[in-house]
Amino acid sequence: MASNGKQGFRDMRPSAMTQKKSAKITFPCDYPIKVVGDAAEDFPATVCQVLVRHAPDFDEASMQVVDSRNGRFQSVRVTIRATGESQLNQLFHDLKATGRVHMVV
Repeated sequence: MASNGKQGFRDMRPSAMTQKKSAKITFPCDYPIKVVGDAAEDFPATVCQVLVRHAPDFDEASMQVVDSRNGRFQSVRVTIRATGESQLNQLFHDLKATGRVHMVV
């Protein structure tokens, strides 16, 4: 192996040409969210209560509830009108704080 570091070594340092640019969101925008939790009759209502606090114009009729194959979990899929990053961060925090949400995507 050569000591100059050119053979047998891959340079893992990011360079300006290989770095991926992080996606930027332009607010306001329609923002899809999927909330996953244990299946329960009141799980969608719990999610809806949090959503309305952070996105007052959220239309509950647009909410889709999908049960997992074995029925153990539910996903609630919605689209909100996002106004900023702080709104989304607080929304995700409050959803997790319910203690019923396993994942927010």
